[in-house]
Amino acid sequence: MKNELSLTANKLKFIAASAMLFDHAVAVLVPHGTPLGMMLRIPGRISAPIMCFMIAEGYGKTHDVKKYIARLLVFAAVSHVPYNLCFGYSLSPLEATSVMWSLALGLIALTAVKSEDIHIYLKLPILCLCCLLSVTANWNYVAVLWIVMFGVFHGDFRHQAVGFCVIGAVFSLIPSFIRFGPSRLYMIGSLLALPLLCLYRGERGRNTGFYKWFFYLFYPLHLLILHLIDVLVS
Repeated sequence: MKNELSLTANKLKFIAASAMLFDHAVAVLVPHGTPLGMMLRIPGRISAPIMCFMIAEGYGKTHDVKKYIARLLVFAAVSHVPYNLCFGYSLSPLEATSVMWSLALGLIALTAVKSEDIHIYLKLPILCLCCLLSVTANWNYVAVLWIVMFGVFHGDFRHQAVGFCVIGAVFSLIPSFIRFGPSRLYMIGSLLALPLLCLYRGERGRNTGFYKWFFYLFYPLHLLILHLIDVLVS
């Protein structure tokens, strides 16, 4: 009998998209630094870990990793302007860009690390280069390292969970607290993704064009809509 508590890849992606929409709406429309604003940012922290997990899963299931990387790079380019407009950055990628760039670099790094055609001594430099190139992107090298770790420990959730917590603590939670103090304690909300990932059983769910392209198109479109709302209410 099918486990009623299990989550398919599509369900996880919808959860991540919903959490992202809520989080970005709070970031754009609720004043920064207020107790309410910080509290409301907690649920949205689950989005990035789920996306990183699903990128690593996609690597293991795709028939053509080069096309997979190409899609992410295309939508990283498409999402750059909406992301920067939405959050008030200049259009220079040297200042900021979206998480799609981090996801693409994470997939590139995972592909290199898992490749049998790349010499072992080149794998770490490629991983480091991907981390370096992701510095200005949302979730930056944290996302890159999560994707690689999820892919390396594919099928071993215990090690994935430990690796996720260690990377999150060392490269995100602790540095954020040191730099910004208690105002960034909401970052600990990323740990709430673990119970959801634990319910994943490797099933994709319905495989249709809608599900495939919705998750790519949702990201830039929701950013544009939030930016327009922000302009109208300002």
